[in-house]
Amino acid sequence: MENDIVVVVVPFVAQGHLNQLLHLSRLLSAYNLPVHIAGTATHNRQAKLRIHGWNHISDPNIHFHEFETPHFESPPPNPNSSTKFPSHLIPSFKASSHLREPFAKLLEGVSNSAKRVVVIHDYLMSMVVQDVVSFSNVESYVFHCASAFTTYSYLWEEKGRPCLDDVESYTSLTKVPILHDLIPPEFFEFIYSHMDCQKFNSGNIHDTCKVFDGKFIDYLSKEGLCGSTKQWALGPFNPVSISKNEDAGYKRHKSLEWLDKQAQDSVIYVAFGSTTSFSDEQIQELASGLENSGQKFIWVLRDADKGDIFKGEGRNIELPKGFEERLEGKGLVVREWAPQLELLAHIATGGFMSHCGWNSSMESITMGVPIAAWPMHSDQPRNATLITDVLKIGVNVGDWGRGGEVVTSYVIESTIRKLMDSDEGNQMRKRAKKIGEDVRESVEEGGATRVEIKAFVDHITRR
Repeated sequence: MENDIVVVVVPFVAQGHLNQLLHLSRLLSAYNLPVHIAGTATHNRQAKLRIHGWNHISDPNIHFHEFETPHFESPPPNPNSSTKFPSHLIPSFKASSHLREPFAKLLEGVSNSAKRVVVIHDYLMSMVVQDVVSFSNVESYVFHCASAFTTYSYLWEEKGRPCLDDVESYTSLTKVPILHDLIPPEFFEFIYSHMDCQKFNSGNIHDTCKVFDGKFIDYLSKEGLCGSTKQWALGPFNPVSISKNEDAGYKRHKSLEWLDKQAQDSVIYVAFGSTTSFSDEQIQELASGLENSGQKFIWVLRDADKGDIFKGEGRNIELPKGFEERLEGKGLVVREWAPQLELLAHIATGGFMSHCGWNSSMESITMGVPIAAWPMHSDQPRNATLITDVLKIGVNVGDWGRGGEVVTSYVIESTIRKLMDSDEGNQMRKRAKKIGEDVRESVEEGGATRVEIKAFVDHITRR
């Protein structure tokens, strides 16, 4: 039987990218579109293991295709590196380019039984999907994994940082750090190897919401990006409410039970994503800062992901002697993967100390939680600028250790107090809650995101 429209999704092999495109697959599946996800066996397994807010097993429209890549040697994360970019993951990034041949075979099979195939691929998988040009009934759309503000800032920087008529936006953009200071040359080479996406791009998809990022979506539409001016802001990709169907295998995490006992907005959630490794010295300073702040906290204490998260033992991170015993009832340390979306949605969570990866930023914005911004590398400092300077729903953690310096416990303590226990912090919280309400409303019937998703589905299913 021939399908009218089939969607093939090709995520990049880093956790933040995997997560976003699995969430997007859920959104498109809701329109009764068959969605095929093409990835490595390891990274598909990783994405499915860590997804939260819904159950992918119960969705009959989502189909996983798992391919093997050549063996690669991936060194462990280096917590003492002078830069925070996860260079140890570059071998796994490069190995993903070997998916080109199996992807082309998958595409051939799917295109033979469909009227139209819609390929949605991460920008950093452009080389893998380049054979789309060989099929007359296939069109491809590029997924950009950051805010429109951040994505536009790259284009703006490439054009020599021109002046904008919009003085407020121009002032904000001049504060973003130069990208070459945040990414090693080897990864820049990897990025540039995907520039051919400009040749076969039918449009651009962003995990952002016009409620707060509409101005920069408009800028991208006017100026063009990767060969197309078509932009769709389909975010938030993450669920805006949490499925708690016990029959579907939902089990409540212990951290949520701890949060249930805390007062509204009284807890700061501390987590730094899947690519950050702190030195032992920085861990000690962070622990002291949390303790001295006097605020209740949940701290997800994990090392950065390895190239294959299922192989080898993780690093044993030591806390100051007696730390957890002294702070029993005051703070909770979680050493495994935590249900971040649910933690941010909890009424007791009043702040989030974050690396400002876009998944974390978008989840925090959606749930109306202000951010203590501590970015590490890549797009994170630009996302932080959006949060602190444009939306004004966050505060910087000092100078967040630029150049590899250790951020002191005093700076950490002061930032936490400012966010959680000051008039300025309370005002940020009010703004964050209002933006969160508006974003959640945007996915309802007639809301900006719902209209945008419907427009995209209408476009790809056109006669």
